[in-house]
Amino acid sequence: MRLKRIAILALALPVIAGGAQAAAPLKVCAGENDLPYSDKNKAGFENKLAELIGQDLGRTVEYVWWSDPRLFIRDQLDRGLCDVVIGVDAGDPRLLTTSPYYRSGYVFVVRKDKGLKLADWDDAYLKKANRIAFVPDTPAEAMIRKIGRYNDLFNYQQSLVGFKSKRNQYIRFDPEKLVQEVAGGNADLAVIWGPQAGRYVKQADKTLELRVIPDHQVRADGQKVPHHYSSAIGVRKGEKALAADIDRVLKKRNEEIQTLLKEEGIPLLPLDEPGARAEGSGVDKQKAG
Repeated sequence: MRLKRIAILALALPVIAGGAQAAAPLKVCAGENDLPYSDKNKAGFENKLAELIGQDLGRTVEYVWWSDPRLFIRDQLDRGLCDVVIGVDAGDPRLLTTSPYYRSGYVFVVRKDKGLKLADWDDAYLKKANRIAFVPDTPAEAMIRKIGRYNDLFNYQQSLVGFKSKRNQYIRFDPEKLVQEVAGGNADLAVIWGPQAGRYVKQADKTLELRVIPDHQVRADGQKVPHHYSSAIGVRKGEKALAADIDRVLKKRNEEIQTLLKEEGIPLLPLDEPGARAEGSGVDKQKAG
């Protein structure tokens, strides 16, 4: 034991002599082509949030890029290649998550000049709309199926990705394209996760608007289809100290974070709205597709 203590002391001496050791970088798992969240040019709003957190922790942000959202938690975070994931569902059982820092919902994106009063899935207009842009494997698909429109919209939906098959590969539906389909008159409306739509609705020069869909939806079999989700920061299970550090930053810099989200055009809902809870499905409903 004495020899071990001497060895440890010897290893520590160069650090003491050379001054304080620089803080380890904060390694963030992020999509290399996943705007409006993130990209390699760091143009996403989650890139900005990551930099804010790193700055407050005194740690340089380093990105570990992924191209397939289905695999990076297992292949990168769990293996220790990165430390943090921005914008996960609060309570995701695969992770240890911080307190949520915002809550949002799925939205209808429509043209203002159409004068639509669309507010919910029971609106008769949805039965007769020519084209509805949506992302598969999201709450939007579940409700499109419920109202009996999935089959007649299938070919149009597949055209949004050039009819690429998702067999053995990840196919990304670009939220900017979906919004542009509405802006250009190719679709009557789009149904998208609000944080994906906000930036592009703002860029449409006031021709579009988004309307948050109420969170009381159920499938034909009566099973709930959540439309509102709370977002948090995720770390590996067991990394309680890091999660606590990030929680402190989220609380301390909350005003700046909310300003960032509002500038992005994200529709924000109360974190304590009725029915709000830690959703944690293990499937990221926000970024599916």
